[in-house]
Amino acid sequence: MKYRLLGVAAAAAMALGHVHAAGVKIGFVTTLTTGGAVIGKDMENAVNLAMEHLGGKAGNVPLEVVFADDGFKPEVGKQSTDRLVKQDNVDFVAGYIWSHVLLASRKSVLDADKFLISANAGPSPMAGKLCHPNFFSTSWQNDQTPMALGEVLNQKGVKSVYIMAPNYAAGKDMVAGVERTFKGKVLGKDLTKWGADAQLDFSAELAKARDSGAEALFVFYPGAAAGAFAKQYHQAGLTKSLPLYSVFTIDAISLPKLQDAKFEGVLGSRTTQEWDPSLDNAANKRFVSDFKKKYGNYPSYYGAQSYDAIMLIASAVKATGGNMADKDAVRKALKAANYDSVRGKYTYGNNNFPIQNFYLREVVKDSDGVWTTKVVDTVYTNHQDSYAAECAMK
Repeated sequence: MKYRLLGVAAAAAMALGHVHAAGVKIGFVTTLTTGGAVIGKDMENAVNLAMEHLGGKAGNVPLEVVFADDGFKPEVGKQSTDRLVKQDNVDFVAGYIWSHVLLASRKSVLDADKFLISANAGPSPMAGKLCHPNFFSTSWQNDQTPMALGEVLNQKGVKSVYIMAPNYAAGKDMVAGVERTFKGKVLGKDLTKWGADAQLDFSAELAKARDSGAEALFVFYPGAAAGAFAKQYHQAGLTKSLPLYSVFTIDAISLPKLQDAKFEGVLGSRTTQEWDPSLDNAANKRFVSDFKKKYGNYPSYYGAQSYDAIMLIASAVKATGGNMADKDAVRKALKAANYDSVRGKYTYGNNNFPIQNFYLREVVKDSDGVWTTKVVDTVYTNHQDSYAAECAMK
């Protein structure tokens, strides 16, 4: 079993055992530098745990993972993807936190007739008109999680919201998702600067939200921006007057820092997602338990989806005996999703995005006093994204 890191700032390699020439190579693109590395590290840890659980093999076929840094930039992500495909000659390219990085990199993989597995980003074009037989997701289409939250707002009787999100592909999809299902009024909307120099001062936007008269605040701020936003929201004294509903913001990435800062206002806050550490299935219990033992903290959904990406790939490699030349057989095996997902059993739609449940999650203290989340309701059962009808595949 071997792991290698192909980075923009670092190209160190570490070998953990022997890899046979007949093995299958997986490139994994994530953010290993800049502020986004807090997410990328969680994904890297989950991939390494998956490889450990597999014993470095899919059946009798050795697996190798090559990590690559996208530097939080589309152009850097594409360069790293190109190196994985052309120099490392990987069979699969997986990972991708950011939608704009995935969109910039997709052709490098698909035009080379390789397999592309998104472990997070789910831009609407790739679920619709840009769908491809060699592209699969182990996460969701971007709109789905906020669509579920829009339904929660309706159930809570919320009549008006103020919206904040970063100004990039996923941010726009998140806004579109909540607006698709929320039946009340949007009293204001701010799309803030994103990227390596993302805006992290939200005081002006929070003041506008407070003065808007909205009953609730909907936000999407992943990674390092989540902590900055939550701190400022708490300090602005809005926890009671403007209840927070979020996606990809209050999670296992941000909660440890929020707990250290004693921002008690996030306890009881609610978010939606397709996975949670409290899901009661054997694969998830093993994943969460072993992740906590190995790394000292709860995994995030980024990690869960990355773990699943490796397990999905391994299931296809095992089913085909590692014969990557038989593309149809590999596609069929990926489509079957014949592995024990940490989210429980799911199926693939015509566009190769999961058809799966979405849950309402609440921030709570566990038995040790650690802040985490638990499932309190199922919002959607076997939900398919809204763009599948635009995909030409059957």
